[in-house]
Amino acid sequence: MNTVTEAGRYLTFTLNGEAYALDIFHVTEILEYRALTVVPMMPDFIRGVINLRGRAVPVIDIAIRFARGSTTIARRTSIIIVHIQDSSLAEIADLDSDDRGAADGQDIGILVDSATKVVTLQPDDIEPAPAFGAGIRADYISGMARRDNDFLILLDISHVLSISDMVRLSDLAQQSSSPMESGGVPVEPGSP
Repeated sequence: MNTVTEAGRYLTFTLNGEAYALDIFHVTEILEYRALTVVPMMPDFIRGVINLRGRAVPVIDIAIRFARGSTTIARRTSIIIVHIQDSSLAEIADLDSDDRGAADGQDIGILVDSATKVVTLQPDDIEPAPAFGAGIRADYISGMARRDNDFLILLDISHVLSISDMVRLSDLAQQSSSPMESGGVPVEPGSP
């Protein structure tokens, strides 16, 4: 679990009416929602990809990732581009020599209702993540910040967007849908 020991700046955003924040260190930019290119056979939480200055950047709907339905596209819907490190990226970089910089991390877009503002939080404003009751996995939360009469959920974006977790979920989704065709008949490998 991450523990906040010094003041930090966090980007706040809303998702299905709840307030979240993530460390501004991971945020590279905030974009207005734009049409996504849908990639076939991806898990539901990968809504598609965007062309970001010539690079295909996957866009994750974290509402779906949190099992909270899907994000409804509206006027203030935003895509927050974050840069994450993941040990599995080094393996991907070894396999794909054209993916320059993959060993240094990956840019991923997260779809949110709206990006709100950047706030500075002191360590004493932040309480440890609860073991239960926040409605999402405890390892996705780095802490809870007191805010007026409510709490702001601070996300541990490296866990929320873990490439290895998402690849594993994608593999499971493909395995559960590949043995059967629409008629319910098992498909033999190599059959048309």
